Amino acid sequence: MAGMVRMRRSVGVGSGILLVLLGLWGGLIAFIGPYFHYAYTPDTTWTYNTARLWLEILPGAAAFLGGLLLIATSSKHVAGFGAMLAAAAGAWFALGTVLSPLWNNNVQLGGSPASTTVVMRIAEQLGIFTGLGVVIVCVAAFAFGRVVSVPAETESVEPLDAPSATETMPIQPLG
Repeated sequence: MAGMVRMRRSVGVGSGILLVLLGLWGGLIAFIGPYFHYAYTPDTTWTYNTARLWLEILPGAAAFLGGLLLIATSSKHVAGFGAMLAAAAGAWFALGTVLSPLWNNNVQLGGSPASTTVVMRIAEQLGIFTGLGVVIVCVAAFAFGRVVSVPAETESVEPLDAPSATETMPIQPLG
């Protein structure tokens, strides 16, 4: 394509892999966490509800997709979009439970930590929502800064060599 801004694919690979893993963690921890007593209510394995969709599955999928875009592309624009998508997912992990009463009749979505000790309740809050979101935002911001700061390698379309006015081509007789 004319004027396509390119970069080396290796620029976003490390951050992309980390974002893919963090997105998988965020999207799946609600379902597999109860196996090792690390969960929010309802603390049963593979239980789906709307709160898990909005607060864990969708932002986890967005961070996963942003990481894949960073890994797979050599376009600076696509990589930048992937980093911004992952940053938005991280922000939603961190702030989703706080903002959920706005659309849920003043009731916070997401449940409450299932553990009984204070330390484990804090670890669940940090590992499932707030801390995970902050880490995703930091990794995505690092990736975005790296994508933006790498010098662009612009591909340009060169015109075909056309004969100049001084060059003449011999005319071949037909037949």
